[in-house]
Amino acid sequence: MTVPPAELAAALPRLAARRPLLVASDYDGVLARLRDDPSAAVPEPGVAEVLARLADHDGVTVALVSGRGVADLQETSGLSGPYRWVGSHGAEFDGPIPAELAGRRDDLAARLAPLVEATPGARLEVKPASVAVHVRPVTDRTAAGALLARAHEVAAAGAAQGEFTLKPGKDVLEVAVTDADKGSAVRRLREELGAAAVLYLGDDLTDEDAFGVLGAEDLGVKVGPGETIATARVADPEGAIALLAALDDALRQPAG
Repeated sequence: MTVPPAELAAALPRLAARRPLLVASDYDGVLARLRDDPSAAVPEPGVAEVLARLADHDGVTVALVSGRGVADLQETSGLSGPYRWVGSHGAEFDGPIPAELAGRRDDLAARLAPLVEATPGARLEVKPASVAVHVRPVTDRTAAGALLARAHEVAAAGAAQGEFTLKPGKDVLEVAVTDADKGSAVRRLREELGAAAVLYLGDDLTDEDAFGVLGAEDLGVKVGPGETIATARVADPEGAIALLAALDDALRQPAG
């Protein structure tokens, strides 16, 4: 198993000493490898075990913060436990979104569907609080870029009026019908728990919102390549799991 970088491993005992501790993570690209078929994105080996061990520590709360809807996240991951489940980039926190927003989502999906259908390999995903245009499986990369640009144009007017929030990612453009983001979700979790420190792991552009709300006593970890404001980085999901295992070890050490 990959060993966390030395400087990152050295930060874990300081983090473990602060309780309550919130351990929050994105799912796709962090706990599961990215797949062309999102339904095939099962957890990497060891994920279920390390999350369960972390959640079993006194004063530690584990949260999964995803762009997926909560029901989709739970079904795809197969994970279960005393976790906090935050879906749709924070829009699903205390229950389903209002009917008005669901109608706005469906109207947008109807407008985007013909564009996606005209691009071989592209896929339109309708989530509880957003619509996502996926181009990862599109072999014609010029067509993939053109589709994302056109989808952006379709949603731009609504975004300018505050109806939509554009969330570009890796080979995807997600258009949310709320202004919730992962940063507001992490901030809300922290306030509810009274957390003294937060560990957040993420791999995508939408995770930068979460990194942006972390403080000096917290730790943000970027998983994989790309520019980031996170304070640390691991190479891949294997590195993320090794980091969580190292945090579990640090939590088991006696205080003082």
